[in-house]
Amino acid sequence: MAPSQTAMSPKSDIELRVTTPYHGDNLDQTFRTIGGSTKDDEQLQRLGKRPLLNRGFGFMSILGFSCSALLSWEGILVTSISGLLNGGPAGVIWGFLINWVGTISVYTALGELASMAPTAGGQYHWVALMAPRSCSAFLAYMTAWMTTLAWQSLAVSVGYIIATMLQGIIVLTNDTYVPENWHTVLMIWLAGLFAVMVNSTTSRAIAKFEGLILILHLAGFFGVLIPMVYFAPHNDPAEVFTTFLNTGGWSTQGLSFFVGFPVIAGSLLGADCAVHMSEEIQHAAVVVPRALLFTILINGTLAFAMCIALMFCLVDLDGALEAANTMYYPFLQIFLTSVNSVTGACIMACVVFVMAVASSVGVYASASRMLWSFSRDRGLPFDKYLVKLTGRALPVNAILVTLAITVLLSLIVLGSAIALNALLSLAIAALFSSYLLVCGLLLWRRTTGAFQPHYNASEVISPGNLAWGPWKLPEPLGVINNVVACLYSILLLFWSFWPQTTPTTPDNANWSVLVWGAVVIFSIVWYIVRAKNYFKGPIKEV
Repeated sequence: MAPSQTAMSPKSDIELRVTTPYHGDNLDQTFRTIGGSTKDDEQLQRLGKRPLLNRGFGFMSILGFSCSALLSWEGILVTSISGLLNGGPAGVIWGFLINWVGTISVYTALGELASMAPTAGGQYHWVALMAPRSCSAFLAYMTAWMTTLAWQSLAVSVGYIIATMLQGIIVLTNDTYVPENWHTVLMIWLAGLFAVMVNSTTSRAIAKFEGLILILHLAGFFGVLIPMVYFAPHNDPAEVFTTFLNTGGWSTQGLSFFVGFPVIAGSLLGADCAVHMSEEIQHAAVVVPRALLFTILINGTLAFAMCIALMFCLVDLDGALEAANTMYYPFLQIFLTSVNSVTGACIMACVVFVMAVASSVGVYASASRMLWSFSRDRGLPFDKYLVKLTGRALPVNAILVTLAITVLLSLIVLGSAIALNALLSLAIAALFSSYLLVCGLLLWRRTTGAFQPHYNASEVISPGNLAWGPWKLPEPLGVINNVVACLYSILLLFWSFWPQTTPTTPDNANWSVLVWGAVVIFSIVWYIVRAKNYFKGPIKEV
């Protein structure tokens, strides 16, 4: 029977319910994307997917996209509070170093897989390729839910950071202002609307925007670091590198250190957003893994430098911690103490604020692409609606649903801001659950010789025909890195569920374990009851 084909107009919505034949080396020109090479589209077809999204991102633009979404040096300013409470200055610095090394290892493993299969689905598509056939669809379904949960949590978390940072800046300039929870909710909505507006333009416009943000990201780093270091009094090096604190009430200093350990990792979260943009990147098989590593190396270096500078300038620890109760973030008080000027501190804080707003664009883009990809494989409710593209090949419906989820979850602030704060831990747990499964399967497959050398143009990538992409680590370095990635993912996943203080009460509990567990249980039950009947893993569209 000849495959059916739905006519598509550049002015009408595109619906992924079409099966087209694969023509071997000759790409079906009907599905050529704008901006991409024939090789990009052929590779996507070899993975069974039709190229529908416009490839508007090159290396520099996707690097800017990843760097702004990662928000590293800006993020360490935000996440340092928990590290200071459980670990102190030395705990923040050494904890960051361990997290940086571990994250490099994980993203290197992800880069190898992104080179083999550069699709918007990312982790769950790789799991479907590498898992045993008997449980491939189930594990892919679980991984897809974990990844979707993680990016939706990040979208809300970034909105919350933007809102509370703005309120902190207002308090810095006007100490009579009293932040209200409903103010926070409205600001989260405004941040989400901005991200939706930018994401609803075109792929090329977003790429240009992210290129500019990369420049601001680098220039802003020096604009904040230099005045802070130059004007602020400095701590003794011994205080910075050897002072550990345990203000969470834990029985040992080591336990306190590991409790604060995952939050510091939050400043390195999000570089894999490039993975979910793979189908919009030119020469994705090479550019995506390079973007992953360059992002984590550049941002990690900037964040480590800012981390050390912040700890040296933290001469009034008690004052900084107290500022968290009035201005949300201690770094605002550190800025004020450093330059001794409200105006100067406000300007420095505004640089961080602008970068936080810019990061929401990348987070929303990645979250919506993950929704779109999972819907493309019929894994979500209302998939026919979520999978539609506009005439400009943008998943606007998925973007709007991401905004709707943010709006709904932001209402939690009206009841308890602590519960919303747990979303960052939830994002870490959900993402590293997917990383652990992917890295574990990759280790199994590579040590059993399942991967062939870099594929030829005519070969189709499938569970029975795995082949390395053009970018991979040589052996035995690849196996060693793979083991490190698995161990680090286990470590971070375990500690991400711990509360920050003890004894634990409903007010200070880490509720992320409850939400994570609920999603896992729901996914398992729903798969057994219904999803196993229609979700078979990534759908072969060509």
